[in-house]
Amino acid sequence: MSSLENQRFVCIDCEATGLDPQNDHVIEVAAVVFTFKDVLAEYESLVDPECPIPEKSIAIHHITQDMVVGKPKIADVLHPLMDLVGDALIIGHGIEYDLKILANEAQRVGIATNFLSRPFIDTLRMARLYGESPVNSLERLRAHFNIAAEGAHRALNDAKVNMEVFKQLARRYKSVKQILEILAKPIQMKLMPLGKHKGRLLKDIPIEYLQWAVNKDFDQDLLYSLKLEIKRRRKGGHFSQAANPFGSL
Repeated sequence: MSSLENQRFVCIDCEATGLDPQNDHVIEVAAVVFTFKDVLAEYESLVDPECPIPEKSIAIHHITQDMVVGKPKIADVLHPLMDLVGDALIIGHGIEYDLKILANEAQRVGIATNFLSRPFIDTLRMARLYGESPVNSLERLRAHFNIAAEGAHRALNDAKVNMEVFKQLARRYKSVKQILEILAKPIQMKLMPLGKHKGRLLKDIPIEYLQWAVNKDFDQDLLYSLKLEIKRRRKGGHFSQAANPFGSL
């Protein structure tokens, strides 16, 4: 891998009918190819998912059924997308979701891709390492770094913002290799990023909830952090007290 200044990156973003990469469908895809100095190419297309778009998804991305009628099917979008991506290093915010849904869509229509076998950089995980933004959503990171808004929550706008967020997060690193090596290891998180305890310190969350959460299909960083917190309480001899809300009465 080359230095950051010489590397060719591609930021990919998908909007979809839902959050399940196995069963949901892409309704918009965008990609921005760039270096640290220039934007080299852009691609964006609405996609006809050939199925209804749930209202809860429309409320997020504002892409309605009428907007995708007559638009290209996923099979017509994948080839130009792959041509644009080429050998660029893929980046994105929670990018595994985008790569999984694209790979599953490609499999359904019989198109071979290498999305799941390529190296990638997840800016969500980079933001966790950075640790100076109270919330690591793309919008909050945009505001934190004073990056100009690109407009509504749509694929190309998000990809452009994500590109600028990545440039900011990458400032502390000297090379692509260094970023990939650091991201190869799980990251310890201090706050619960989701669920009924969202935003709370892990050390303040009831042990019963941690034990429930550690058996869910969460990402590697959260599972690692949950396991560390459970281990810390057991090792500290506070496990029984933490599990019993009446222990101090």
